[in-house]
Amino acid sequence: MLVAAAALAVVLLNRSGGDEGGTKASGGEVFLQNASATGPDPFTRSTARTDGGSAPPASLPPRTASAVTEVSGSTPGLYGGTKSVSSCDVEQQVRYLSAQPAKNAAFASVIGIPPAGVPDYLRSLTPLQLRVDTRVTNHGFRDGAATSYQAVLQAGTAVMVDGRGVPRVRCACGNPLSAAVPQKAPRTTGTPWQGYSSQQVVVVAPSVTVVNVFVVYDPQDDGWFTRRHGDTGGQDRPAPPPHRPPTASPSTSPSSSTSSPPPSSPVPCVTVTGTETPKPRGGITPSPCPSTLSPSASTSSPESPSDSSSPPDSSPPPDSSSSAPASSSSAPSSPSSGSPGSSSPDSGAPESPAELTSQSP
Repeated sequence: MLVAAAALAVVLLNRSGGDEGGTKASGGEVFLQNASATGPDPFTRSTARTDGGSAPPASLPPRTASAVTEVSGSTPGLYGGTKSVSSCDVEQQVRYLSAQPAKNAAFASVIGIPPAGVPDYLRSLTPLQLRVDTRVTNHGFRDGAATSYQAVLQAGTAVMVDGRGVPRVRCACGNPLSAAVPQKAPRTTGTPWQGYSSQQVVVVAPSVTVVNVFVVYDPQDDGWFTRRHGDTGGQDRPAPPPHRPPTASPSTSPSSSTSSPPPSSPVPCVTVTGTETPKPRGGITPSPCPSTLSPSASTSSPESPSDSSSPPDSSPPPDSSSSAPASSSSAPSSPSSGSPGSSSPDSGAPESPAELTSQSP
């Protein structure tokens, strides 16, 4: 199951600015990192759990090479995982760093916290899996200090996510992660995986508000569940699939281009004969045309114009007043409600394509 197109809230941002051409550490390179590969200069041994399947990636709209797709960290279905199973061993990660003070201090310097706060910080994160190839700044450990380089993490990579939905730790190497640095025409290094496309890479933007509950896709049973922020799976609960954003489908009614005008427009009179009552049109019953335009008047004796123009002797007034109640009683079942005016609140016709579209989930 793919994430609702909608449901991803995708924003296209131009990243072709001249002042942001690269980083000193990367030299304009972007490293492709396979989900299971440790990568260069790891902080720790892997704490990623591999008992969960990789979630299928989300569909993204096409865009130009000068733009990158930015997705909010609160987007339902952005992350995958296995219900009641943590994607990373958080406590093992805490033990690895606590046992190596130099690495712990370097890790803390990247995050911007005191070294003593690393355990609590790690426990505040939520272990999940990426569902889309994601661009980040990865940080390795070399010569007693943290390094940095631009990287694309493959969908399926186990990560720890902060309260704004942003990946902060890559569990296969224990490296801290930070926001990607925009680059102009970077060089790609590494072996692309099957299905990789630079046009499908995203950047995760911090959610405007704290994400208390993540809506997660489970590839094991093709289902969905919720995981609370900072939880490792013990409080996971089943969840329905995210709702797709409503889309407006164009009307296919062939009569829409030739039907009567909307109720807000003046309704022309209709020609009637004898005691015939005008039929409702678009929820409103038109008035009979004056007798001067009726067939009976036009075929009458032309030498007596005073008869055709004499209102006291004509029949339209009583017919017009008697049809007024018919407009309110016959409007809901009017067979001609497929007209453009049928989407007006005055119509009430259930057959209107526009009303059916607005009622669809």
